Amino acid sequence: MGSGGLSRRRFVGTLAGSAAGVTLPAATACDDAPAPADTPDAADAATSGTNSPGTRPSAQTESREPSGPRPLYLGTYTSVEGGGQGIGLATYDPVTGRITGTGTIKGVGDPSYLALHPNRRTLYAVDEREDGAVTAVRLADREILGSRSTGGAAPCHLSVHPSGRWLLSANYGTGSVAVHPVDASGALGERTDLVTHSSPAPGPGQEGPHAHQFITSPDGRHVLAVDLGTDTVYTYRLDQKAGTLTEVAQARTEPGAGPRHLTFHPGGRYAYLANEVDNTVAVCTYDADSGRLTVGAEQETGTGSGTSYPAQLVVTPNGRYAYLANRGHNSLARYAVESDGARLRLLGTVPVSGDFPRQIALSPDGTLLFAANQRSSTVSVFHVAEDSGELRLADKPFASPVAVCALPL
Repeated sequence: MGSGGLSRRRFVGTLAGSAAGVTLPAATACDDAPAPADTPDAADAATSGTNSPGTRPSAQTESREPSGPRPLYLGTYTSVEGGGQGIGLATYDPVTGRITGTGTIKGVGDPSYLALHPNRRTLYAVDEREDGAVTAVRLADREILGSRSTGGAAPCHLSVHPSGRWLLSANYGTGSVAVHPVDASGALGERTDLVTHSSPAPGPGQEGPHAHQFITSPDGRHVLAVDLGTDTVYTYRLDQKAGTLTEVAQARTEPGAGPRHLTFHPGGRYAYLANEVDNTVAVCTYDADSGRLTVGAEQETGTGSGTSYPAQLVVTPNGRYAYLANRGHNSLARYAVESDGARLRLLGTVPVSGDFPRQIALSPDGTLLFAANQRSSTVSVFHVAEDSGELRLADKPFASPVAVCALPL
Protein backbone atom coordinates (compact mmCIF):
# COMPACT_ATOMS: atom_id res chain seq x y z
CA MET A 1 0.00 0.00 0.00
CA GLY A 2 2.90 2.19 0.54
CA SER A 3 2.21 4.94 2.98
CA GLY A 4 -1.04 5.83 1.21
CA GLY A 5 -2.71 2.51 1.92
CA LEU A 6 -1.37 2.42 5.45
CA SER A 7 -2.79 5.85 6.18
CA ARG A 8 -6.20 4.72 4.84
CA ARG A 9 -6.24 1.84 7.30
CA ARG A 10 -4.99 4.05 10.12
CA PHE A 11 -7.03 7.19 9.50
CA VAL A 12 -9.47 6.33 12.26
CA GLY A 13 -6.59 5.63 14.60
CA THR A 14 -5.69 9.30 14.57
CA LEU A 15 -9.15 10.00 15.95
CA ALA A 16 -8.41 7.97 19.05
CA GLY A 17 -6.70 10.88 20.76
CA SER A 18 -9.92 11.66 22.57
CA ALA A 19 -9.55 8.28 24.26
CA ALA A 20 -5.99 8.90 25.39
CA GLY A 21 -5.40 7.79 28.92
CA VAL A 22 -7.56 4.68 28.61
CA THR A 23 -5.18 1.91 29.69
CA LEU A 24 -5.05 -1.61 30.97
CA PRO A 25 -2.84 -2.61 33.90
CA ALA A 26 0.67 -3.58 32.80
CA ALA A 27 1.59 -7.26 32.92
CA THR A 28 4.77 -9.27 33.03
CA ALA A 29 5.03 -13.00 32.39
CA CYS A 30 2.53 -13.61 35.21
CA ASP A 31 -0.86 -12.01 35.68
CA ASP A 32 -4.36 -12.81 36.80
CA ALA A 33 -5.82 -13.90 33.47
CA PRO A 34 -6.35 -17.69 33.35
CA ALA A 35 -4.40 -19.41 30.60
CA PRO A 36 -6.48 -21.71 28.36
CA ALA A 37 -6.58 -25.28 29.60
CA ASP A 38 -4.65 -27.77 27.48
CA THR A 39 -7.07 -30.27 26.00
CA PRO A 40 -5.66 -33.41 24.33
CA ASP A 41 -8.15 -33.44 21.48
CA ALA A 42 -8.35 -29.71 20.88
CA ALA A 43 -6.28 -29.92 17.70
CA ASP A 44 -8.62 -32.54 16.25
CA ALA A 45 -11.66 -30.49 17.19
CA ALA A 46 -10.46 -27.18 15.75
CA THR A 47 -12.21 -25.58 12.82
CA SER A 48 -10.90 -23.10 10.28
CA GLY A 49 -11.57 -20.18 12.59
CA THR A 50 -13.48 -18.14 10.02
CA ASN A 51 -16.20 -16.90 12.35
CA SER A 52 -13.84 -15.12 14.70
CA PRO A 53 -10.15 -14.60 15.22
CA GLY A 54 -8.57 -17.93 16.06
CA THR A 55 -10.09 -21.38 16.21
CA ARG A 56 -13.00 -22.86 18.11
CA PRO A 57 -13.11 -25.95 20.32
CA SER A 58 -15.80 -28.54 19.72
CA ALA A 59 -18.92 -28.79 21.85
CA GLN A 60 -17.38 -31.82 23.56
CA THR A 61 -14.28 -29.80 24.44
CA GLU A 62 -16.42 -26.89 25.67
CA SER A 63 -18.33 -29.17 28.05
CA ARG A 64 -15.09 -30.04 29.83
CA GLU A 65 -13.89 -26.46 30.16
CA PRO A 66 -13.96 -25.08 33.71
CA SER A 67 -16.67 -22.68 34.74
CA GLY A 68 -15.79 -19.20 35.90
CA PRO A 69 -13.96 -16.37 34.13
CA ARG A 70 -12.73 -17.11 30.61
CA PRO A 71 -9.69 -15.53 28.89
CA LEU A 72 -10.11 -12.60 26.52
CA TYR A 73 -7.28 -11.19 24.39
CA LEU A 74 -7.45 -7.70 22.90
CA GLY A 75 -5.73 -6.27 19.85
CA THR A 76 -4.80 -2.61 19.43
CA TYR A 77 -2.49 -0.17 17.68
CA THR A 78 0.53 0.74 19.80
CA SER A 79 1.86 3.46 17.50
CA VAL A 80 -1.14 5.83 17.54
CA GLU A 81 -2.13 8.42 20.11
CA GLY A 82 -4.15 6.80 22.88
CA GLY A 83 -3.23 3.31 21.70
CA GLY A 84 -2.27 0.32 23.79
CA GLN A 85 1.08 -1.01 24.90
CA GLY A 86 0.71 -4.51 23.48
CA ILE A 87 -1.82 -7.34 23.57
CA GLY A 88 -4.47 -6.62 26.17
CA LEU A 89 -5.28 -9.30 28.74
CA ALA A 90 -8.72 -9.65 30.29
CA THR A 91 -11.29 -12.16 31.43
CA TYR A 92 -15.03 -12.30 30.83
CA ASP A 93 -17.83 -13.88 32.80
CA PRO A 94 -19.54 -16.34 30.41
CA VAL A 95 -22.88 -15.79 32.16
CA THR A 96 -23.00 -12.01 32.63
CA GLY A 97 -20.58 -10.97 29.87
CA ARG A 98 -18.74 -8.65 32.24
CA ILE A 99 -15.09 -8.00 31.26
CA THR A 100 -12.28 -7.50 33.76
CA GLY A 101 -8.88 -6.22 32.62
CA THR A 102 -5.86 -8.10 33.97
CA GLY A 103 -2.78 -6.80 32.16
CA THR A 104 -0.84 -6.45 28.94
CA ILE A 105 1.62 -8.56 26.98
CA LYS A 106 4.20 -5.98 26.01
CA GLY A 107 6.76 -6.20 23.25
CA VAL A 108 4.36 -6.74 20.34
CA GLY A 109 4.00 -3.77 17.99
CA ASP A 110 0.58 -2.87 16.57
CA PRO A 111 -1.09 -6.27 17.26
CA SER A 112 -4.26 -5.41 15.38
CA TYR A 113 -5.43 -8.98 14.75
CA LEU A 114 -5.09 -12.14 16.84
CA ALA A 115 -5.51 -15.88 16.28
CA LEU A 116 -5.21 -19.00 18.42
CA HIS A 117 -3.40 -22.25 17.62
CA PRO A 118 -5.75 -25.28 17.50
CA ASN A 119 -4.08 -26.74 20.60
CA ARG A 120 -4.86 -23.48 22.44
CA ARG A 121 -1.29 -23.10 23.70
CA THR A 122 -0.01 -20.33 21.41
CA LEU A 123 -1.42 -16.94 20.45
CA TYR A 124 -0.43 -15.23 17.20
CA ALA A 125 -0.58 -11.52 16.36
CA VAL A 126 0.08 -9.45 13.29
CA ASP A 127 2.50 -6.54 13.65
CA GLU A 128 0.63 -4.12 11.38
CA ARG A 129 3.52 -1.91 10.35
CA GLU A 130 5.25 -0.89 7.13
CA ASP A 131 7.73 -3.74 7.69
CA GLY A 132 5.09 -6.30 8.53
CA ALA A 133 5.61 -9.24 10.84
CA VAL A 134 3.78 -11.96 12.75
CA THR A 135 4.52 -12.81 16.38
CA ALA A 136 3.96 -15.96 18.46
CA VAL A 137 3.20 -15.86 22.21
CA ARG A 138 3.18 -18.94 24.47
CA LEU A 139 0.08 -18.59 26.62
CA ALA A 140 1.20 -20.67 29.60
CA ASP A 141 3.68 -17.99 30.67
CA ARG A 142 3.02 -15.22 28.09
CA GLU A 143 6.54 -15.67 26.71
CA ILE A 144 7.09 -14.10 23.27
CA LEU A 145 8.48 -16.86 21.05
CA GLY A 146 9.70 -14.49 18.36
CA SER A 147 8.54 -12.69 15.23
CA ARG A 148 8.93 -13.36 11.52
CA SER A 149 8.66 -10.99 8.57
CA THR A 150 5.56 -11.36 6.42
CA GLY A 151 7.44 -10.00 3.41
CA GLY A 152 4.94 -7.17 2.98
CA ALA A 153 3.44 -4.05 4.49
CA ALA A 154 0.75 -3.72 7.14
CA PRO A 155 -0.43 -7.31 7.70
CA CYS A 156 -4.00 -7.00 8.95
CA HIS A 157 -5.21 -10.60 9.29
CA LEU A 158 -3.87 -14.02 10.17
CA SER A 159 -5.22 -17.50 10.83
CA VAL A 160 -3.84 -20.91 11.73
CA HIS A 161 -4.37 -23.84 9.39
CA PRO A 162 -6.45 -26.57 11.13
CA SER A 163 -3.43 -28.89 11.03
CA GLY A 164 -1.66 -26.44 13.34
CA ARG A 165 1.42 -26.58 11.11
CA TRP A 166 1.01 -23.37 9.10
CA LEU A 167 0.25 -19.72 9.83
CA LEU A 168 -1.49 -17.74 7.08
CA SER A 169 -1.28 -13.94 6.96
CA ALA A 170 -2.53 -11.15 4.69
CA ASN A 171 -0.47 -8.05 3.89
CA TYR A 172 -2.93 -5.25 3.25
CA GLY A 173 -0.35 -2.72 2.11
CA THR A 174 1.35 -4.76 -0.58
CA GLY A 175 -1.56 -7.03 -1.50
CA SER A 176 0.18 -10.28 -0.72
CA VAL A 177 -0.39 -13.40 1.37
CA ALA A 178 2.28 -15.27 3.32
CA VAL A 179 2.76 -18.75 4.79
CA HIS A 180 4.91 -19.53 7.84
CA PRO A 181 5.62 -22.96 9.33
CA VAL A 182 4.70 -23.58 12.97
CA ASP A 183 6.95 -25.90 14.97
CA ALA A 184 5.99 -28.19 17.85
CA SER A 185 6.53 -25.41 20.40
CA GLY A 186 4.23 -23.03 18.53
CA ALA A 187 7.10 -20.85 17.34
CA LEU A 188 7.24 -19.66 13.74
CA GLY A 189 9.82 -20.56 11.11
CA GLU A 190 10.95 -18.53 8.14
CA ARG A 191 8.33 -17.81 5.49
CA THR A 192 7.80 -20.65 3.01
CA ASP A 193 5.78 -18.70 0.44
CA LEU A 194 4.68 -15.18 -0.47
CA VAL A 195 2.18 -14.52 -3.27
CA THR A 196 1.29 -11.02 -4.50
CA HIS A 197 -2.10 -10.47 -6.12
CA SER A 198 -0.95 -9.11 -9.48
CA SER A 199 -4.08 -10.02 -11.45
CA PRO A 200 -6.75 -8.85 -12.03
CA ALA A 201 -6.08 -5.12 -12.10
CA PRO A 202 -7.11 -3.00 -9.10
CA GLY A 203 -10.76 -2.05 -8.88
CA PRO A 204 -12.24 1.46 -9.18
CA GLY A 205 -10.57 3.93 -6.84
CA GLN A 206 -7.85 1.47 -5.79
CA GLU A 207 -4.14 2.02 -6.48
CA GLY A 208 -3.17 -1.62 -5.99
CA PRO A 209 -4.08 -4.94 -4.38
CA HIS A 210 -4.99 -4.98 -0.67
CA ALA A 211 -5.17 -8.46 0.83
CA HIS A 212 -7.50 -8.26 3.81
CA GLN A 213 -8.01 -11.84 4.98
CA PHE A 214 -6.46 -15.31 4.57
CA ILE A 215 -8.38 -18.37 5.86
CA THR A 216 -8.84 -22.10 5.41
CA SER A 217 -12.06 -23.57 4.02
CA PRO A 218 -14.07 -25.67 6.50
CA ASP A 219 -13.14 -28.89 4.68
CA GLY A 220 -9.45 -28.01 5.02
CA ARG A 221 -8.77 -28.59 1.32
CA HIS A 222 -8.20 -24.99 0.25
CA VAL A 223 -7.12 -21.61 1.59
CA LEU A 224 -8.86 -18.42 0.48
CA ALA A 225 -7.58 -14.84 0.35
CA VAL A 226 -9.92 -11.85 0.21
CA ASP A 227 -8.47 -8.82 -1.61
CA LEU A 228 -10.21 -5.46 -1.27
CA GLY A 229 -8.05 -3.78 -3.92
CA THR A 230 -8.70 -6.23 -6.76
CA ASP A 231 -12.34 -7.04 -5.89
CA THR A 232 -11.39 -10.72 -5.85
CA VAL A 233 -11.38 -13.77 -3.59
CA TYR A 234 -8.46 -16.05 -4.50
CA THR A 235 -8.50 -19.80 -3.80
CA TYR A 236 -5.20 -21.61 -3.31
CA ARG A 237 -4.13 -25.17 -2.67
CA LEU A 238 -1.63 -25.34 0.20
CA ASP A 239 1.11 -27.93 -0.12
CA GLN A 240 1.23 -29.15 3.47
CA LYS A 241 4.73 -30.56 3.12
CA ALA A 242 6.40 -27.57 1.48
CA GLY A 243 4.13 -24.76 2.67
CA THR A 244 3.69 -23.38 -0.84
CA LEU A 245 0.60 -22.03 -2.56
CA THR A 246 -0.90 -22.87 -5.95
CA GLU A 247 -3.77 -20.72 -7.21
CA VAL A 248 -6.77 -22.77 -8.34
CA ALA A 249 -9.61 -20.24 -8.72
CA GLN A 250 -10.65 -16.59 -8.57
CA ALA A 251 -14.06 -15.19 -7.64
CA ARG A 252 -14.83 -11.63 -8.70
CA THR A 253 -17.20 -9.30 -6.87
CA GLU A 254 -18.97 -6.32 -8.39
CA PRO A 255 -16.42 -3.69 -9.52
CA GLY A 256 -15.63 -1.38 -6.61
CA ALA A 257 -17.25 -3.64 -3.99
CA GLY A 258 -14.09 -3.77 -1.90
CA PRO A 259 -14.46 -7.26 -0.34
CA ARG A 260 -13.06 -7.33 3.19
CA HIS A 261 -14.08 -10.42 5.14
CA LEU A 262 -15.44 -13.89 4.31
CA THR A 263 -17.22 -16.10 6.86
CA PHE A 264 -18.33 -19.67 6.21
CA HIS A 265 -21.63 -21.14 7.32
CA PRO A 266 -21.12 -24.18 9.61
CA GLY A 267 -22.47 -26.42 6.84
CA GLY A 268 -19.49 -25.53 4.67
CA ARG A 269 -21.35 -25.07 1.36
CA TYR A 270 -21.98 -21.34 1.72
CA ALA A 271 -20.05 -18.31 2.87
CA TYR A 272 -20.89 -14.66 3.46
CA LEU A 273 -18.81 -11.79 2.13
CA ALA A 274 -18.71 -8.30 3.64
CA ASN A 275 -17.95 -5.63 1.04
CA GLU A 276 -16.41 -2.59 2.69
CA VAL A 277 -16.50 -0.03 -0.13
CA ASP A 278 -19.98 -0.39 -1.65
CA ASN A 279 -21.70 -1.20 1.66
CA THR A 280 -23.09 -4.63 0.81
CA VAL A 281 -22.94 -8.30 1.75
CA ALA A 282 -23.17 -11.29 -0.57
CA VAL A 283 -23.95 -14.97 -0.16
CA CYS A 284 -21.30 -17.14 -1.85
CA THR A 285 -21.44 -20.78 -2.90
CA TYR A 286 -18.35 -22.90 -2.25
CA ASP A 287 -17.45 -26.02 -4.22
CA ALA A 288 -15.19 -28.23 -2.11
CA ASP A 289 -13.87 -30.28 -5.03
CA SER A 290 -12.59 -27.37 -7.11
CA GLY A 291 -12.25 -24.76 -4.38
CA ARG A 292 -14.24 -22.38 -6.54
CA LEU A 293 -16.26 -19.67 -4.81
CA THR A 294 -19.24 -18.15 -6.62
CA VAL A 295 -20.31 -14.69 -5.41
CA GLY A 296 -24.05 -14.08 -5.33
CA ALA A 297 -26.12 -10.91 -5.61
CA GLU A 298 -25.33 -8.00 -3.31
CA GLN A 299 -27.61 -7.35 -0.34
CA GLU A 300 -28.15 -4.40 1.99
CA THR A 301 -26.51 -3.91 5.36
CA GLY A 302 -29.37 -2.07 7.07
CA THR A 303 -27.57 1.28 7.08
CA GLY A 304 -29.20 3.04 4.15
CA SER A 305 -27.43 4.66 1.21
CA GLY A 306 -23.75 5.48 1.10
CA THR A 307 -20.97 3.46 2.65
CA SER A 308 -20.84 2.51 6.30
CA TYR A 309 -17.61 0.52 6.06
CA PRO A 310 -18.99 -2.98 6.77
CA ALA A 311 -16.24 -4.81 8.60
CA GLN A 312 -16.95 -8.41 9.50
CA LEU A 313 -19.64 -11.08 9.59
CA VAL A 314 -19.97 -13.84 12.18
CA VAL A 315 -22.37 -16.79 12.18
CA THR A 316 -23.81 -18.48 15.26
CA PRO A 317 -22.62 -22.06 15.90
CA ASN A 318 -26.11 -23.39 15.14
CA GLY A 319 -25.97 -21.67 11.74
CA ARG A 320 -29.28 -19.84 12.22
CA TYR A 321 -28.16 -16.20 12.52
CA ALA A 322 -25.43 -13.93 11.21
CA TYR A 323 -24.23 -10.52 12.40
CA LEU A 324 -22.42 -7.76 10.56
CA ALA A 325 -20.41 -4.91 12.08
CA ASN A 326 -21.26 -1.58 10.41
CA ARG A 327 -18.48 0.80 11.41
CA GLY A 328 -19.79 4.11 10.08
CA HIS A 329 -23.34 3.38 11.23
CA ASN A 330 -22.11 2.16 14.64
CA SER A 331 -24.48 -0.77 14.48
CA LEU A 332 -24.73 -4.52 14.26
CA ALA A 333 -26.95 -5.88 11.50
CA ARG A 334 -28.81 -9.11 12.31
CA TYR A 335 -29.63 -11.64 9.60
CA ALA A 336 -31.68 -14.81 9.63
CA VAL A 337 -29.84 -17.59 7.81
CA GLU A 338 -32.26 -19.58 5.69
CA SER A 339 -32.31 -22.50 3.25
CA ASP A 340 -29.48 -24.32 5.01
CA GLY A 341 -27.21 -21.32 4.58
CA ALA A 342 -28.11 -20.32 1.03
CA ARG A 343 -29.98 -17.15 2.03
CA LEU A 344 -29.54 -14.18 4.35
CA ARG A 345 -32.61 -12.19 5.40
CA LEU A 346 -32.00 -8.84 7.09
CA LEU A 347 -33.91 -8.57 10.38
CA GLY A 348 -32.69 -5.14 11.48
CA THR A 349 -29.85 -3.37 13.27
CA VAL A 350 -28.99 -2.57 16.87
CA PRO A 351 -26.67 0.19 18.16
CA VAL A 352 -23.23 -1.15 19.02
CA SER A 353 -22.90 1.12 22.07
CA GLY A 354 -19.53 2.32 20.80
CA ASP A 355 -17.84 4.11 17.92
CA PHE A 356 -16.53 2.32 14.81
CA PRO A 357 -16.87 -1.45 15.49
CA ARG A 358 -13.74 -2.69 13.72
CA GLN A 359 -14.15 -6.39 14.53
CA ILE A 360 -16.68 -8.71 16.15
CA ALA A 361 -16.40 -12.22 17.61
CA LEU A 362 -18.65 -14.79 19.27
CA SER A 363 -17.77 -16.66 22.43
CA PRO A 364 -17.07 -20.37 21.72
CA ASP A 365 -20.60 -21.37 22.74
CA GLY A 366 -22.17 -18.55 20.74
CA THR A 367 -24.01 -16.99 23.69
CA LEU A 368 -22.01 -13.73 23.73
CA LEU A 369 -20.95 -11.35 20.97
CA PHE A 370 -17.96 -9.04 21.44
CA ALA A 371 -17.51 -5.83 19.40
CA ALA A 372 -14.14 -4.03 19.39
CA ASN A 373 -14.89 -0.32 18.90
CA GLN A 374 -11.84 1.45 17.53
CA ARG A 375 -12.73 5.13 17.90
CA SER A 376 -14.35 4.91 21.34
CA SER A 377 -11.63 2.58 22.69
CA THR A 378 -14.20 0.18 24.09
CA VAL A 379 -15.39 -3.41 23.80
CA SER A 380 -19.16 -3.95 23.86
CA VAL A 381 -20.60 -7.33 24.85
CA PHE A 382 -24.05 -8.60 23.86
CA HIS A 383 -26.09 -11.59 24.97
CA VAL A 384 -27.20 -13.64 21.94
CA ALA A 385 -30.65 -15.23 22.15
CA GLU A 386 -30.40 -18.74 20.71
CA ASP A 387 -34.03 -18.93 19.61
CA SER A 388 -34.40 -15.47 18.00
CA GLY A 389 -30.85 -14.26 17.47
CA GLU A 390 -31.72 -11.02 19.25
CA LEU A 391 -28.89 -9.04 20.83
CA ARG A 392 -29.02 -7.51 24.29
CA LEU A 393 -26.24 -5.33 25.70
CA ALA A 394 -24.68 -7.26 28.57
CA ASP A 395 -22.87 -4.59 30.56
CA LYS A 396 -21.28 -1.18 30.32
CA PRO A 397 -18.71 -1.24 27.48
CA PHE A 398 -15.21 -2.11 28.67
CA ALA A 399 -12.46 0.50 28.19
CA SER A 400 -9.65 -0.83 26.00
CA PRO A 401 -7.15 1.43 24.17
CA VAL A 402 -7.99 1.72 20.44
CA ALA A 403 -9.77 -1.63 20.50
CA VAL A 404 -9.53 -3.26 17.07
CA CYS A 405 -9.76 -6.98 17.90
CA ALA A 406 -11.34 -9.10 20.63
CA LEU A 407 -10.57 -12.82 20.93
CA PRO A 408 -12.71 -14.62 23.56
CA LEU A 409 -11.72 -18.16 24.50
